[in-house]
Amino acid sequence: MFDAMDVGMLSFIIAALKADWNLTPEEMGWIGSINSIGMAVGAFLFGLWADRIGRKNVFIITLVLFSLASGVSALTTTLTVFLILRFLVGMGLGGELPVASTLVSEIAPSSDRGRIVVLLESFWAVGWLLAAIISYFIIPSFGWRIALLLSALPALYAIYLRLKLPDSPAFSPKKIEKRSVLQNIRNVWSKKYARSTFVLWTLWFTVVFSYYGMFLWLPSVMVMKGFSMIQSFEYVLIMTLAQLPGYFSAAWFIERIGRKFVLVTYLLGTAASAFVFGAAESTGLLIASGILLSFFNLGAWGALYAYSPEQYPTVIRGTGTGMAASVGRLGGILGPLLVGSLVASGYSIGFIFSIFCGSIILGVLAVAFLGQETRKIELADI
Repeated sequence: MFDAMDVGMLSFIIAALKADWNLTPEEMGWIGSINSIGMAVGAFLFGLWADRIGRKNVFIITLVLFSLASGVSALTTTLTVFLILRFLVGMGLGGELPVASTLVSEIAPSSDRGRIVVLLESFWAVGWLLAAIISYFIIPSFGWRIALLLSALPALYAIYLRLKLPDSPAFSPKKIEKRSVLQNIRNVWSKKYARSTFVLWTLWFTVVFSYYGMFLWLPSVMVMKGFSMIQSFEYVLIMTLAQLPGYFSAAWFIERIGRKFVLVTYLLGTAASAFVFGAAESTGLLIASGILLSFFNLGAWGALYAYSPEQYPTVIRGTGTGMAASVGRLGGILGPLLVGSLVASGYSIGFIFSIFCGSIILGVLAVAFLGQETRKIELADI
């Protein structure tokens, strides 16, 4: 929830900073992309650390890092310093997300594991909702700095986690053989796991590329389509509400039909919605396709986080999941930059969103033809 609140507010803050600092489309794109550069670095490094010092320790470190960096960014007066702090925020976010899903995967029973991880991820929608509410009521009246100061509050939650959160029963320094970081990285691409790694890297790249390209620009795209900043915040808030039923329906299907079904179905729904949203001219079609985009895309995200830790054994689970998320974040770097560059070059929103539609189809093909179904499989048996 806190992760999503920060990322969600950034999409609204970019729109506010454009007016406050007279940013160009390329500079707006860099704000989103530097966040993803940090996430790529964080997912990789903290994923490795999670297999060395434990899931709980890394979870708390990353929470404190992103909260404090986000709060301090409220005090900046230049784009350069803001970008440096957003890189640190991204490191914390990128490390926390895959480690959290790995921790919960290892605690949950196999019969409910997928559903529980998707429900964990559903709080991303709650965070986006909070971000939209804060952005709608706080930014226009009190400014973007106050909104960012609120994002520092999760650092206090780390104290509670330090005292109360159990570590994964699957991970124990006594149980886990001592292995080097390079051994773990090599293992992820060993013959036994190479196919799973290829599928995950393809999925993560295409999903993150399209998500950050589309959703970080959503309020700004609404403004480009002729709506005021306040109107765009209202419509994005409505679209955000659709994320929760997207997650809940995915949680229901993932244990009844399987991971591959949810990923393929929801990603196809995302691709179709993105295509219609990009081409939409009327307000009704824009909101309807935006609602469906949120519903399908976030349902697919939940399934992706459930699916990823199930591809590897305990000794390399943090490394494998973190590396896949890190590759995904490279897509998150390119997505916002691509939108900024194409908008500046005069390309239509419809053309830009059709690129995201095509990338999602590539992810669908990878999981449909090469992915293995992991429903009900015990993690100890992988």
